[in-house]
Amino acid sequence: MENILKLEPFERYKYFIKKIADWEVFYTLIDKNGEYVLSELEGQKLFPVWSAEEFAKLCMISGWENTAIRKLDLDDLENEIIDFIADSNCLINIFPIYDKTGFVVTLKEFAKDLSEELKNYQ
Repeated sequence: MENILKLEPFERYKYFIKKIADWEVFYTLIDKNGEYVLSELEGQKLFPVWSAEEFAKLCMISGWENTAIRKLDLDDLENEIIDFIADSNCLINIFPIYDKTGFVVTLKEFAKDLSEELKNYQ
């Protein structure tokens, strides 16, 4: 875990893509109403995701103390998350650490990279 936390944001992004393709699950945060938690950077909404629950827990600080972790799978991604991100006009914040932003990508970039990685599993 420590080695992953030391990686640069883009390296954590590559790690995340491989893990989601491998395990077919990922994690985000929800508030007490069950709504997805978003952050903001330079006026842009960001949807945070992590490859493991332990990494998401590290971000339950700086205003996110009362959030909960939600486990999602590839079906959730396809049937709910993609539409939520598109409808909310969010970017995807891959693997933020503590209160630091992770690697930020568009939905299109993320979908392309994940699709490419998933081809290795067919």
